Amino acid sequence: MSFKLKVAGILVLVAVATWLGVQMMRPEAVVAVAKRERAINAVPGSITVLAERALQVKSDVGGRVLESKLDLSAKVVAGGVLIELDQTDVALQIEQLEHDHDAIHRRIKVGSATEYELQNAQDQLATFEMQLRQGTMTSVDVEKQNRLVKQIEQKLELERIANDQALARIETDLKVVRRKRDLMTVRSPVEGVVSAVFVKPGDLITPGEPVATIIAANRVIEAKISEENFSGLRIGQHATMRFLSYGPVLYPGRVEKILPAADPLTQRYMVHLSAEVDPTLLVPGITGEVNIVVDARDKAIVIPRRALLGRNVFVVNRGRVELRTVEVGFASLNAVEILRGVNEGDLVIVEDLDRFRSGDRVSIVAPKS
Repeated sequence: MSFKLKVAGILVLVAVATWLGVQMMRPEAVVAVAKRERAINAVPGSITVLAERALQVKSDVGGRVLESKLDLSAKVVAGGVLIELDQTDVALQIEQLEHDHDAIHRRIKVGSATEYELQNAQDQLATFEMQLRQGTMTSVDVEKQNRLVKQIEQKLELERIANDQALARIETDLKVVRRKRDLMTVRSPVEGVVSAVFVKPGDLITPGEPVATIIAANRVIEAKISEENFSGLRIGQHATMRFLSYGPVLYPGRVEKILPAADPLTQRYMVHLSAEVDPTLLVPGITGEVNIVVDARDKAIVIPRRALLGRNVFVVNRGRVELRTVEVGFASLNAVEILRGVNEGDLVIVEDLDRFRSGDRVSIVAPKS
């Protein structure tokens, strides 16, 4: 082989190596394909998960705490026992009132001496009336006996009224004391979690004293919507939400309530949402973002929202980067409609947009799923 052929071969190898080096040195561009699909017009907002309420449980009656089932972070059910107060004195009161109640019933059953007195007086009146007809008794004596009968009847009626009043008073007292006994078992009004405990066994508490704070199990997803986007909202509209604590996972939901008043500080309107999500994930205090769907358009050109750089996108055409100005239509949480500037099938860069300039040569990489 001649010297010239050797040199030519070396030059070819160098050229190939150089070309391969240049190809390998090209930056990688992660791209997505502009597709024709359904474009969503969605109202954005920020969301916060709130407990439906945090309830401070109070005892309606006073007493000494005999037993407590309160533990921080413990779950409680609606109607579940929180604390038991000492019922000894109340039990004695109930026992005494029940004894008095039975005594009055027994007294009524035995009968009153006044009933016998009335019977005798009525018999005597009947005798006097018969004697009056026979002419052996004066009308004055009959009238006197008649007044005596009426006096005894009135006396008997007053005794009956007194017995009825005594029974009613005792029955009322029994209801009051039994209700007090029931209230000495303090129960949770809601299902939830104990977030604070204020009493322990042995403590003497007063009526109205807080014993615990319960955070209700029910959650409210509260969205804040700007004033310019508020007018298009309707109850029942679909929503897509993302919580910062759970990364890019999207959860569907709906608009449940639209509150008519804006926050006086931020002038943002409040909307309550439902979400198709495991309730245990809805921890009070976590935040995120939401898109509420107010309109849609089919067969639109759609690209990932993260491909936007202001009103521009980077398109890879034949290995080179082109910076294009676009006209944006409908936008949702993750996607945006392009009305002009990008065609169906174009490859748009979706990651590390600040690394690229128009005219750059790049290698194409598909986005990670």
